[in-house]
Amino acid sequence: MKRLNAVIIFLLLLILCIPFALNAEEKTDEINIVFTNDMHSHFDTEIINSDGSIILKGGFAKVSTIISQAKADDPNTLVLDSGDFSMGTLYQTIYTSSAPELNLMKFMGYDATTFGNHEFDYRAEGLGKMLKTAVDDNCNIPIVICNIDWDATLKDAALKENPQTLKNAMDRYGVKDYIILNKGGIKIAVFGVIGKDAISCAPKSGLIFSDTIESAKKTVDEIKQKENPDLIICLSHSGTDEDKSKSEDELLAKAVPDIDVILSGHTHTTITQPIISGNTVICSTGSYTYNVGKLILIKDSNNNYSVKEYKLIDVNETVDDDTAVNFRIGKYKNLVNENYLSLFGYSFDQTLAVSNFAFTPIENFAKNLQEDGLGDLISDSYIYAVKNAEGENYKNVDVSVVPSGVIRGSFDKGPITVSEVYNTLSLGIGKDNIAGYPLVSIYLTGKELKAVAEVDASISTIMPDAQLYMSGLDYRYNPNRLFLNRVTDAYLIKDGQRVEIDDNKLYRVVSGLYSAQMLGAVKGKSFGLLSIIPKDYEGNAITDFENYIVYNKDNTEVKEWVALASYIQSFSVSKGGLVPQYYNQTHERKVEINSKNILNLIKNPNKVFFIALAAVVLILFIIIFIIVKTRKALKIKNKK
Repeated sequence: MKRLNAVIIFLLLLILCIPFALNAEEKTDEINIVFTNDMHSHFDTEIINSDGSIILKGGFAKVSTIISQAKADDPNTLVLDSGDFSMGTLYQTIYTSSAPELNLMKFMGYDATTFGNHEFDYRAEGLGKMLKTAVDDNCNIPIVICNIDWDATLKDAALKENPQTLKNAMDRYGVKDYIILNKGGIKIAVFGVIGKDAISCAPKSGLIFSDTIESAKKTVDEIKQKENPDLIICLSHSGTDEDKSKSEDELLAKAVPDIDVILSGHTHTTITQPIISGNTVICSTGSYTYNVGKLILIKDSNNNYSVKEYKLIDVNETVDDDTAVNFRIGKYKNLVNENYLSLFGYSFDQTLAVSNFAFTPIENFAKNLQEDGLGDLISDSYIYAVKNAEGENYKNVDVSVVPSGVIRGSFDKGPITVSEVYNTLSLGIGKDNIAGYPLVSIYLTGKELKAVAEVDASISTIMPDAQLYMSGLDYRYNPNRLFLNRVTDAYLIKDGQRVEIDDNKLYRVVSGLYSAQMLGAVKGKSFGLLSIIPKDYEGNAITDFENYIVYNKDNTEVKEWVALASYIQSFSVSKGGLVPQYYNQTHERKVEINSKNILNLIKNPNKVFFIALAAVVLILFIIIFIIVKTRKALKIKNKK
């Protein structure tokens, strides 16, 4: 009897264990992926005015709700991010001390992310500190990146940053080329890369990167040999482009066809239908948490995965906030007020002025070559801030310059707050290791000022981030003229009047630290056709722009965003708290003269015109020479 009872008990236990055994071996036919990219520290839901209506967009608390719902529907849901999770709002100012982005992403349930170029905005030292903070807070979600060339980096004695310190921080954190995740019995390899354009946008990283495609090939080969995964996913901070020759992630898919999914960041592209390249699926959500991507893959009879469902979930007012995430965001907001904004006498939600009109939305900003009220406002603010900082010692600023690429936000109709101003000029860090690029003072010759106008007129038509907004310099251009020779007239503006530019005279120019450095790169980028060499007031070429930072009377740096904030705040006294209608109009700072009249086509030519003319003359000379030689040869032949 005892033996019979034992057998019965054994059989019952065996029956109970069968489902668990089956589940352990059974692979699901589907995998759900929820993904984001380019969140840029946009923790808060934003209020966007559209045709007088208010629309709520984005925010980590709403993203968290979407992730939680996806995991409730399928506990095996994979949650991934493709980089630039930081830098873009005031929360980034506690990046090194609190690592709020990774803290929240860990709490929200992310499985992995990669580095974007903006993770390096606070340089190698800042990124190292952030990683250390994340480890100490136990919020180190997996970070994958395979194309940092540590051998070359550590051997390069010319690097000013200390790369070994950053490598130590990455090693302690656990940054890897790739990781293996198991979701519902599916073995998934996830690796990360940063693309060529993104690398060029991180000049202060203190690192040398290897070729994106070659590194991806090597990593995928290693994954296949060592791991034999069911699925390979690439978190790529490279991006896509309408020009297929520049669409880095499409080129990556073609070069490395064994990648099953590329989650694409960097270009802020909203891909509403996945790009299919061979067997590779390419997806992207846009930016700023305005969308969350959802991709469902299903296995076919050949054990390959294809797209069953793809959609971008609109993160709007219909999505509830995760109250626990909002609570954490509130704590970070208090830290920002205490540790950063108090340095400047501001608070997070403080209203600086009110606008009765909406500025150009950032998604439409700089799409066309034209003057814009937002660009005018910012460039004017730089001169205002320098005047205030230097007081009685003020030296006349002739021109201020701000490129569209550093402008990250805009202003809707209604109150303009401190946080909104910061979001508009949120990039970088100063020599003081405090968040925000400072203004710098440089000198350019009149000829170089004309070259600056030419950069705007020619380069920005193919590179919108290079479009320049200037105070003190007006120009006219003709799009029918030769590339790099489109500006017909350029003038300084003094007391509202146009003044001729002296080619040989030095003029004082104010710009942001990063922007001034980029002006210095124009000569190389244009193959010497345009030369812009930033100088000091004695005409000596500048090698270290940090030595030319503009300081306040208390020896603090004049930050770009603070310059804008103080200028807008000044309207509360001079304009009754309203932004002047001046910035709702254009003022002929850049004017298109669309003419094919021969006089307009050759008016005020620059060096490029004469080089092109010389080339044409040379070609004609060669053609005439060939014709003459050919005729002579034919005559000689006929005589024979």
